[in-house]
Amino acid sequence: MKNVRIGTSLFLMVLLLLGACSGEEANTSEIKNEQTKKMVIENEGFVIEYEEAPKRAISLNQHVTEIMLALGLEDSMVGTAFLDNEIYEPLQEAYDQVPVLAEQYPSKEQVISVEADFLYGGWESAFNEKNIATREELKELGINSYLQSSSVKVAPTLEDVYTDIRNIATIFRVEDRGEKLIDQISQDVEGITSHLPEVTEPLDVLVFDSGQTDVFTAAQNFMNTLVTMAGGNNVFGDVKGNWATVSKEDAVERQPEVIVVIDYGSTTAEQKMEFLKKDPALSQTPAVQNERFVILPLSAASEGVRAAEAIEILAKGFYPDAF
Repeated sequence: MKNVRIGTSLFLMVLLLLGACSGEEANTSEIKNEQTKKMVIENEGFVIEYEEAPKRAISLNQHVTEIMLALGLEDSMVGTAFLDNEIYEPLQEAYDQVPVLAEQYPSKEQVISVEADFLYGGWESAFNEKNIATREELKELGINSYLQSSSVKVAPTLEDVYTDIRNIATIFRVEDRGEKLIDQISQDVEGITSHLPEVTEPLDVLVFDSGQTDVFTAAQNFMNTLVTMAGGNNVFGDVKGNWATVSKEDAVERQPEVIVVIDYGSTTAEQKMEFLKKDPALSQTPAVQNERFVILPLSAASEGVRAAEAIEILAKGFYPDAF
């Protein structure tokens, strides 16, 4: 069966979007008229009216940074923050054009100093007093905000990710680019899922994010969706909520056949796998005993533009003989 490559098509699509941005200068009057339309966006308890597209935006997490760049919005950005892994390769050139404000979250002072008018957060942690500021406080400062709904919703689907992309495209008045991006992601996902073998009994999969005394794992978040689409069964997919902290004993009892190791942060995927092999309890799982690990970058597993890449990585790890 032919190997499915999803990166090239999305790469070409991004290049086309970026090229379209430069060609828009010929339609200045049309764009100006479009910019003056009032847009109303409802987002996680906030209703925000946009008289015009933001001009000084900051993206606060990698998966939403990549959405903005895939939409060709780097010229509307004054900063990015908080990478989990290397930036998606076809977006590297656009990413290099935007200042990196902080390795993690920027301070409120940094946000104010660059005169930001819009903050785009991927995780709820972006918007609290401990990190930057609450969304209410930002509003008082004249700064609009958007929180990735698919990243906080329980049991999100690809359609929920598409809704976020459409909302950002609407806010920035680039609706056509949004639909092109969604169409390409859909085609890439179809390209990989159509090559999966027929699965009567999905492999039991444990998602290992982190943990030493307990296991921090995916419950019903987007990783659960991706594992299912790739032909696996998340052993903790029955637990309510997006994330769960479970005991090692419970993880062993569910006898995972494959462990998906989420790669991000200062602890490498290799270090996590070594921990699993040496841990007295977790080393007794079939997955560890058969050394069946799949490394999945958090940037691909999150609710962004790389769903097809994530499904491909998982599917090849679950069913290597099918590719």
